[in-house]
Amino acid sequence: MSMGRDEMKVACLNCKLPYPEKGAPYQCPDCGGVYDFVEPLSVEPQQSRLVSLGEGNTPLLPVQAFGREIFFKCEYMNPSGSFKDRGTAALVSFLLSRAVTEAIEDSSGNAGASFAAYAARAGIKARVYVPDSAAGPKRKQIEAYGAELIPVPGPRMKAAQAVMQAAESGMIYASHAYMPFNLPGYATCAYEIHAQLGRAPAALILPAGQGGFLLGVARGFEALLQAGKIQKMPVIIGVQAAACPPLFALWKHGRMDDIQDSPTLAEGVRNRQPVRAQAVVEITRRSGGRFVAVDEEFILSGRDSLARLGFYVEPTSALVWRALEESISTLPDPVVVLLTGSGLKYLS
Repeated sequence: MSMGRDEMKVACLNCKLPYPEKGAPYQCPDCGGVYDFVEPLSVEPQQSRLVSLGEGNTPLLPVQAFGREIFFKCEYMNPSGSFKDRGTAALVSFLLSRAVTEAIEDSSGNAGASFAAYAARAGIKARVYVPDSAAGPKRKQIEAYGAELIPVPGPRMKAAQAVMQAAESGMIYASHAYMPFNLPGYATCAYEIHAQLGRAPAALILPAGQGGFLLGVARGFEALLQAGKIQKMPVIIGVQAAACPPLFALWKHGRMDDIQDSPTLAEGVRNRQPVRAQAVVEITRRSGGRFVAVDEEFILSGRDSLARLGFYVEPTSALVWRALEESISTLPDPVVVLLTGSGLKYLS
């Protein structure tokens, strides 16, 4: 991603003011609005990075499942063990371009681990707020990179509230939810899938919590479409846990203010108020796609089914198995499924 050029395209979605030329605010200081790119992404397969740990170029493997050939994209093979590294490389590169030396983040685990890793690489002092229910291996991983870990009692939302209070004191909040600079990093997954398949997938299945990965990948395919490299967007299926399904609710009922927020094995997608919910649902609709909510009883069996194919993923990633099982009869070939986080991050 060319930082100078892409910064020019970022503005507040509410008041339309451009992202400031100095500093690194996570939301508009004038109106509190969310920043985003105001022009479509362009296809930039050779994106420059100020900070990198070798993210990307993950395997895309064909497997026979449910009587079909399915392609699994192994995003858990990124450096910190999850897809987050694609976006974090871009986000931390942006922070480094703004001479940031210390930053805070909140996470259920994977984003925090990724941020801690890339902050260590960049020489940025990191503090990460996590719900105290976050998996032990993720917490240890965050601390191993040298970041300060702050466990926050209660649901995921409490960690977000705690980090915002810290941000009010002047700390740089390197939010993977609010800041848009990770989205072009996620788009590289779309470029890779296209290069590996030699065409666009007809359907794409992936977990969605905040939905940033879905949004970035979808924008990547839209960039390929606009460049004439593909003829049609893949149908996108976002998968949530039924215990906390705000994107599913917004897609199906047009609202998400009365959904449940129950504990789930798929901790990585437990987020009651996704920051970019409307954009995520809209781009999914444009693809002809939908959202699926998976009941708890299917999560561990899905993880075990994937493991028996050689894919060892955490429960959040395993949501895709049930969604694939339910949807496969209606999906055209080729179908690509994104496996987002390593099973080594989960301790039952």
